[in-house]
Amino acid sequence: MTRERLLEIIRFCFVGGVSLILDYAILYALTEFAGVYYLYSSAISFSITVIFNYWLCVIYVFKDAKKQTPRQAIIFFATGAVGLLLNQFCMWFFVAVIELHYLIAKLGATVIVTIWNYITKRKAVRG
Repeated sequence: MTRERLLEIIRFCFVGGVSLILDYAILYALTEFAGVYYLYSSAISFSITVIFNYWLCVIYVFKDAKKQTPRQAIIFFATGAVGLLLNQFCMWFFVAVIELHYLIAKLGATVIVTIWNYITKRKAVRG
């Protein structure tokens, strides 16, 4: 692995951590304070975070990303949509089937979706 790839992965993890905090904050606020059903809260928080994450990936994570084309943005958000489906399935499975608390379930969902996101978003942003 090259030094630049390692730094890219570190930047991706940092941005992912910031995104996770944002995702959790929105999920928690909507569920606990606004009384929104956890799966709806999860979808809303995930969607907001995808937009935030896209912006940071383009300007910070993938240093050699070219100017983004509409095609690259569409691919990025399409992979985000699949990530949303994975997230929702994991949230449902971990809460309804395994009976974990929704905030703990979010950790498991995040691990799975993060792997998907890195692989697909790197290709989308770099062209």
